[in-house]
Amino acid sequence: MACTSCSSGSGGAPKGCKNNGTCGTDSCNKLTVFDWLGNMTLPGGQKPFDCVEVRFKNGRKDFYRNHENLTLSMGDVVATEASPGHDIGIVTLTGELVKIQMKKKGANPDGEVLKIYRKATQKDIDIWQNARNREEPMKVIAREIAIRLNLEMKISDIEFQGDASKATFYYTANDRVDFRQLIKDYAREFGIRIEMKQVGFRQEASRLGGVGSCGRELCCSTWLTDFRSVNTSAARYQQLSLNPQKLAGQCGKLKCCLNYELDTYLDALKELPDMDTRVYTEKGEAICQKIDIFKGLMWFAYTNDTAHWHVLEADQVKEIIQMNKLREPVSSLEDYVVEDDADETEKSFMNAVGQDSLTRFDAPKRRRKKPQRGKGEKGDTTAVAEAPARDNRNRRRDDRPERGDRTENRERNNNAPRGERPERGERRDNRERNRERNNNAERPERAERPERADNRERNNAPRGERPERAERGERTDNREHNNDRNTERKPRPQQQPRDGENTQPRAEGAEGANDAQKKKKHHNRNKKKPSGDKNGNDQK
Repeated sequence: MACTSCSSGSGGAPKGCKNNGTCGTDSCNKLTVFDWLGNMTLPGGQKPFDCVEVRFKNGRKDFYRNHENLTLSMGDVVATEASPGHDIGIVTLTGELVKIQMKKKGANPDGEVLKIYRKATQKDIDIWQNARNREEPMKVIAREIAIRLNLEMKISDIEFQGDASKATFYYTANDRVDFRQLIKDYAREFGIRIEMKQVGFRQEASRLGGVGSCGRELCCSTWLTDFRSVNTSAARYQQLSLNPQKLAGQCGKLKCCLNYELDTYLDALKELPDMDTRVYTEKGEAICQKIDIFKGLMWFAYTNDTAHWHVLEADQVKEIIQMNKLREPVSSLEDYVVEDDADETEKSFMNAVGQDSLTRFDAPKRRRKKPQRGKGEKGDTTAVAEAPARDNRNRRRDDRPERGDRTENRERNNNAPRGERPERGERRDNRERNRERNNNAERPERAERPERADNRERNNAPRGERPERAERGERTDNREHNNDRNTERKPRPQQQPRDGENTQPRAEGAEGANDAQKKKKHHNRNKKKPSGDKNGNDQK
């Protein structure tokens, strides 16, 4: 289980380790070991094993002896022996399981082992953290210096010692590199003791870590400690395509996982004929093209017709090979072809957790047909049939009641002319009933207004002979009243002339002056007015 600082944050994004390598639970470290003997007590009178396993940066581990008999547990930060000075690391394993790990890695539990000085103080931790913060900027500068010296090498990682007195530069290269001048430049640039250490490409990937093509963390950075050689024959035995881009891992070499299932494939191939098997028939010679190891099937094709493959079982192929050795004739491969099971049922998956069906996207979606509207003539006010009930839509197609025979309607609509088509039963009765009621009902005649009769006679007459409308008596009185009211109004005050405006009265009857005034008026209308009052003065 990860600690709280390593858990996911808002939106599923990881928070990241806030302890900078001093995580007490030790769950976010690489190459962790589960202490399955931690909850077991030792027999009476037996002393616990005095060696512990200490982890440093990027999974580098070493064993140290606890001469001071300190009470150590997993996650404690300790100061260990180094040359020169001391180093800072984290205890990852204690107890009897350390003895098993030492035997696994070839270390002698009873031999000479470096010792632990003390538990790290706060001052030791501060110096260690400051040195760790200097590693990334130094890596950039170190790579620039290596490029300037034209060295075919790659600086992959830098690790400071706990007391910040020495820095180890890890690099990868295909050939030997003369880095004597490089060390001098590094010592002059950084002012510390430099140690160069070459690692392989697989060790580089294990130190830096990453995510593989399977979507999980790299095996070499999580649990794999020994790196075995991987050959392309492992891919051939497993019937994999020899594509280097698919077979290569993060390190650029063949994936280590190619060796995981190789033994199982080799055991299965012992029961099958070789891939280079050739069989001879009367129809011609056939060559093996493909093998399904776990199903025990082999595909053969004639040399003169390699496009058509024939599937045979491994036992049948062995029988044909035995007949070829005895010089017995074999008619053709078609006599031994395995027939495909056409009645093979498709595997169904149970929807136990309430998930959707796995084949929900296989079948195309059915489009609902829109109801077609009737094509009638203009003015046809036939009633539209009511929509079916909601329950009928939800019924299955098999449960719906069958519709009546529509052939009669088609013959009626196609054969009879439009005007002579018989009407539907219910509509025909309603129309006839409405017509009879409208014809038999006595409608009262509208009383015509006398004014409307006169207007009709006047409007029907020719335009030149139409009588003039009689003026209303009320309008004459209104006109006289309005004229008297206009004469009693007070004259409006004369408006002050604007700046630059001509104050002379214009001559009446002069058409040229009127045109000039109109042009000036339109010109002033389009002209942008200055900010201020209506007279053009700026307002402060």
